[in-house]
Amino acid sequence: MANIKQKTIGNSVLLYVEDYLPELGTEMFNAQYWLERNKVIGQAAGRGTTFFFRENEQDFVLRHYRRGGLIGKLIKDQYLYTGLEQSRAYLEMHLLNAMEIKQLAVPKAVAARIERRGMYYRADIILQKIPLAKDVFTHLLTSSLPSTIWHKVGMAIRQLHEQQIYHHDLNIHNIMLDNQDKVWLIDFDKCHAREGNSWKNANLQRLQRSLHKEKNKYAEFQWQPQDWQSCFEGYQQRIC
Repeated sequence: MANIKQKTIGNSVLLYVEDYLPELGTEMFNAQYWLERNKVIGQAAGRGTTFFFRENEQDFVLRHYRRGGLIGKLIKDQYLYTGLEQSRAYLEMHLLNAMEIKQLAVPKAVAARIERRGMYYRADIILQKIPLAKDVFTHLLTSSLPSTIWHKVGMAIRQLHEQQIYHHDLNIHNIMLDNQDKVWLIDFDKCHAREGNSWKNANLQRLQRSLHKEKNKYAEFQWQPQDWQSCFEGYQQRIC
């Protein structure tokens, strides 16, 4: 189990796992810090820009928490502060740590910052980058996936649900495939443990809707409805 430590610097609380970024400071949660040191190795667009950087011969992901939807157009990255343990970064980091203990294929949480200003806060998280992996959406823009991989996708979601983890944004962009054909799930902001089983089918259907959405949007998207059957069969396979 990773031991999550905590320290306060000014109006920021830093959460971190030792041995990854030993000289951790608030400046390391700013992309400009890594850009100025020529450590940035890539970036990805979403609600905001996610940066990938290399430090101590390891690759990391830096993500700033941003709002989506209509409210995100008005208040881009501020959240009402109701306590450290209710902050988005705190919850995601501790959830990832718990899932790592359960041996789920998710990114390792390295550090997080919660910066409080009055009634509000902003937050950032640093994760270990999954080696030699790309999201399944990008893969499907150029080539299809065999039924064996779709089966693995279904199994990965089943493993998550077996541990009673609800993924708030289960879509094809948040599923990764590495060079060993291992399936990973990412982006656990607003995700949480959830009791019962009634929600699981709707969670799975969210992924199915995202596949249909991308298929209708991109002519080159190489997914077929029959692929869903392989995914669903993988999901139905009992976890030993």
